[in-house]
Amino acid sequence: MKKSKLIYGPDPIFKKTSSKVECFDEENKALCQELTHLLYQENAVGVAAPMIGALKRIIAYDLQENGNNPVVMINPEITKNSETTQSFSEGSICFPGVSADISRPDAITVRYQDIDGSEHSLDAEGWLATVIQHEMDYLDGKTIFDYLSPMKRKMLFKKTKKHQKENNL
Repeated sequence: MKKSKLIYGPDPIFKKTSSKVECFDEENKALCQELTHLLYQENAVGVAAPMIGALKRIIAYDLQENGNNPVVMINPEITKNSETTQSFSEGSICFPGVSADISRPDAITVRYQDIDGSEHSLDAEGWLATVIQHEMDYLDGKTIFDYLSPMKRKMLFKKTKKHQKENNL
């Protein structure tokens, strides 16, 4: 499997909306495999197709608590949000060296399709709900920076650019 080329932010792709996947062909199956590979290559808990330049509504995640158990969600859609929220410190492999506390619903129901186009529904809460929402943001042209004040956003953009430069990313 080829090494995925990760896109680092800020990059214009992170402001674009991804297109719905209509065809469950070999090309999209390969993209799903590439995302799963990236997940483990970067030791991440979640990834989204825009992170490697593909504006398609696909995410993959694995909380990596019990070995490799990746889940790929195609065309994910949140159908229910809890009214209660939780806050976690969120970071991103595309914005290395920074994180921020983000508040999100603590439970969601998400409808999605698998690699063969079959429909599924998942109730997620806690950290898993946060990971799914975080990755789905990338599909809608949002990142953690969109939840921050302008001053905090500017400070963290500077910090991630410095981190990228120091690490030749």
